[in-house]
Amino acid sequence: MKLPQWLGLAALMAAVVLLWTLKDVLIHCFAAVVLAMALCTLVGRLRQRLPMPRPLALLVCLVGLALVIGIGAAIVVPPFTTQFHQLLLQLPAAARELKSLAIQSINGISGMVYGSGTAASWSERLFPDGVNGWPDGSALASGLGGSLQGLLGLAGNLGSGLVQIVFVIAVSLMVAVQPQAYREVAILLVPSFYRRRAREILLQCGDALSSWMVGLLISSLCVAVLAGIGLSLLGVRLVMANALLAGLLNVIPNVGPTMSTIFPMAMALLDAPWKSLAVLGLYVVIQHLESYVITPSVMHHQVKLLPGLTLTAQFVFTVLFGPLGLLLALPLAVVLQVLIREVVIHDMLDRWKPAHRHRLNRQLPHPAR
Repeated sequence: MKLPQWLGLAALMAAVVLLWTLKDVLIHCFAAVVLAMALCTLVGRLRQRLPMPRPLALLVCLVGLALVIGIGAAIVVPPFTTQFHQLLLQLPAAARELKSLAIQSINGISGMVYGSGTAASWSERLFPDGVNGWPDGSALASGLGGSLQGLLGLAGNLGSGLVQIVFVIAVSLMVAVQPQAYREVAILLVPSFYRRRAREILLQCGDALSSWMVGLLISSLCVAVLAGIGLSLLGVRLVMANALLAGLLNVIPNVGPTMSTIFPMAMALLDAPWKSLAVLGLYVVIQHLESYVITPSVMHHQVKLLPGLTLTAQFVFTVLFGPLGLLLALPLAVVLQVLIREVVIHDMLDRWKPAHRHRLNRQLPHPAR
């Protein structure tokens, strides 16, 4: 290798090290881009229906979002907070019921296998404190409250979370005001012969993100409504809290739906064990409807991700970027899939022609027949 090539390789390695050092900043910048794309999608839909200047449309969208969030918070947050607090208070009773059911099952199986005399000894070995060895609801609630206050106090002293949120919102607003200007700045970093193609690829990434966000909003609303209807028919308490949790946690694929089943199953276990199993079956049916009916219907223009790739992306981005990487795993995977499909597969692999291999095949003698 010549000196310019060595210098180019050193510059490339230095750029990779610099990007790895700034990975936390980059993931926050990507979160700002995702939020800006959401605003740009709203602005575009509004300007299609009501022709107006872009700054005015952005202002109307921001005011509308503020009103919707404020009214929704005023209507939903107070009952949600009350019901969620009751839910936390009921968890110890559900745990005691589950422990009692486990002791009865172990005693029954042990009595069938070893005889009735050894049934109590097995349950005493596994659960030495019996059924009542659990803290009451007030103790658990006070303990959780103290832990949350400690965490909030630590976050308030550090102030990093607030600074990160302000940074993401500020950058997203700046990008939403002039998206074309920021896109052209990114295109200038690409070699001149590839800039027209890079512009097309960035537009495809933006369209994929917009479709993903709209589809995610619709699917989350459908999951929340279906969960609310199903829990109401089953007679499970705290329907609003559980339905909202199901809709919010649907944003996190694979992990979120699993987490959303814990609270309604705990509430149903207080009434009857069969009702807890019915809640589990209800959530399995809802997730299958969301995965195979709702999501394909509302995301037919969006980049389709295989479940295995989605789970792998969640694991990799969580290891690299932490909890924020878990939340942004799907949009990151959507953008990466577009980039790999257009740049690596279409522009490189599909057009790769090994000319030296054809020349070598012409020079080789044909085998005698």
